[in-house]
Amino acid sequence: MTGTAPMTFRPSIVILVILLLRLPTGVSAEEHFPGATWEHLPAGSGGWSAPALARADAWSKLIGSTAVMIVQHGLVVAEWGDTAARTPLASVRKSLLSALIGIAAPHYPNMIDTKLGDLGVEDNAPSLSAEEKTATVRDLLEARSGVYHPALCETTGAAELRPARFSHAPGTFWYYNNWDFNALGAIYEHTIGASIFDAFNREIARPIGMQDYRRSDGEYKTGAASVYPCYMFHMSARDLARFALLYLNNGRWGDRQIVPAQWVKDSTRPHSQTGSWFGSGYGYLWWTGPVDNNVLPIVTLPPGTFFAVGYGGQFAFVMPADDLIVVSLDAHYPEPGPDFREIGRLLWLVLAAGGFHDIGLDASIEAARGKPEDGATLSGLLSGKTLVYGDAAAGGPYRVRLGRDGAMALFKAESTVAYDTGTWNVTDNKYCRDWQKISPHHACFAVTQDGTVVQFFDHNGLMVIDARLTE
Repeated sequence: MTGTAPMTFRPSIVILVILLLRLPTGVSAEEHFPGATWEHLPAGSGGWSAPALARADAWSKLIGSTAVMIVQHGLVVAEWGDTAARTPLASVRKSLLSALIGIAAPHYPNMIDTKLGDLGVEDNAPSLSAEEKTATVRDLLEARSGVYHPALCETTGAAELRPARFSHAPGTFWYYNNWDFNALGAIYEHTIGASIFDAFNREIARPIGMQDYRRSDGEYKTGAASVYPCYMFHMSARDLARFALLYLNNGRWGDRQIVPAQWVKDSTRPHSQTGSWFGSGYGYLWWTGPVDNNVLPIVTLPPGTFFAVGYGGQFAFVMPADDLIVVSLDAHYPEPGPDFREIGRLLWLVLAAGGFHDIGLDASIEAARGKPEDGATLSGLLSGKTLVYGDAAAGGPYRVRLGRDGAMALFKAESTVAYDTGTWNVTDNKYCRDWQKISPHHACFAVTQDGTVVQFFDHNGLMVIDARLTE
């Protein structure tokens, strides 16, 4: 993971052609906003295939999604599961806070560039240094504060990746930092003199007609790690889809501007590249991308896509180029939930069902260039060989040397020092490997071959690795 300078995208004729190619046939761009309830697109209309949508529905259930909403032009194309159930939101909460700050910003014109020291921001020992207090509210919005104090509601993985205290000056390095996000919540509440949950109910939920959200669906989580609590929301898929629709329409709901349009634009453009996290960009508490199409490598999303993500399989994708929203929630939080590859497959199936072009190749085992190899063939194919893959990935290309004795080692880029070591074998006609560091440590894959190309598929038949086989 590396911090980088802000990025900008320049429009080009190539992007314009891509956007035109993506339009499905038979789609009207007439604008709709839901009233008391959502309106639905008539089945089989608008260029959407009902059988293809059924395949997307089946996949969503296979990966554990419990509520899915697909919305185009403000109309529900399809919904599956219990879309009215209020589900605990993890990091999706941060995009909700971004909208509230954007609404408040015009009334407090100096708030965004105010330094933490001037706001009296402190934390428990060891508290903030003089340099840390020079971070601004904008730095927190961009996850570039340089304040690496322990935080509440921080995953174990994030805590392990947290840089050393005082290792980066404010504004110079991107790190997905729950301390930034929790402190932002406290700064916002102190500035406007009201709770996040009351403000969200008043400023957003009621104006856009959320059907299920109630003020009591918000709660604070406190603890010893920090004085700044995390602010947890419970929200239904259909209400989260309304919030996404608000941003799809540049902060406007009908004839009312809820969130300033410029704030929406600034929030959903990349101020940083996130490196090894999701391979995406990061705006103001929104993920942006794809940057190098490494976010969801098994689907190609249009330029300008942005999204909110939460631990436990919570996703809200906004694709302005397609006037499309896809929301997927998992009610099993805090269990892990669907990962990015699985959600990428869901998006591919949705886009295929809509007749969109330029969405990437089908990554299912059914569409593989070769048939799954049997155990004897597989052992002879892989033994003593090297797999090369992930050329465009952060840290790539990766090389996995498969020893004839069952040992293996993984190397990153041009390094001659193994990043991880382990063992491999063939069991039940599948390639199985056990790494020491890489998670999951143990996994087995079906393998197909087409010349020097070998592809590895997980238990759901979804491609994990597309590799070249070398001596």
